[in-house]
Amino acid sequence: MDGWKKFLKEWVLPLGAEVLVIVFLLKVVFMLVLVPSGSMLPTIQKNSVLFCTHVHNTDKLERGQILVFESDELGKTLIKRLVGLPGETVVVGEDGGITVDGQTLEEPYVVYPAGGTEMEFEIPQGHYLFLGDNRAGSEDARYWAEPFIPAEKIKAKAQFTLWPFSHFGGLR
Repeated sequence: MDGWKKFLKEWVLPLGAEVLVIVFLLKVVFMLVLVPSGSMLPTIQKNSVLFCTHVHNTDKLERGQILVFESDELGKTLIKRLVGLPGETVVVGEDGGITVDGQTLEEPYVVYPAGGTEMEFEIPQGHYLFLGDNRAGSEDARYWAEPFIPAEKIKAKAQFTLWPFSHFGGLR
């Protein structure tokens, strides 16, 4: 019987504790996300794996952050760039340029802009507006029936790319 006690004490208990810590970290601290599309090109490559940290306070979110959120309309998890904050008016111009409350938004990460019809979004309190960096190839808020994402649907902030190794590093 001493053999079983030793086995439990030296193997089962430590391994069980490690599993519990990993599960806790994945549920509360961070998450890994697979990006299935090219909607965030060239910032994030298709099929990239991202390391993300959970968002616990949406009041600290800033325009330009890359966030993971749930879309009830589409029934899936998405990753896009935060463009509009609660209470703001965002205009996407015919040339694809964006203004926020009348101020031009500088977006050096948008390499593939999309022109078209001018669109105006008045973001309600407690909601956010997201667009993909690859505006020419992103099905984002411009095309959704409900373009605004409620704060409680925002899950995590993308921190850096784990895969592919050729793009390993921090995200901005």
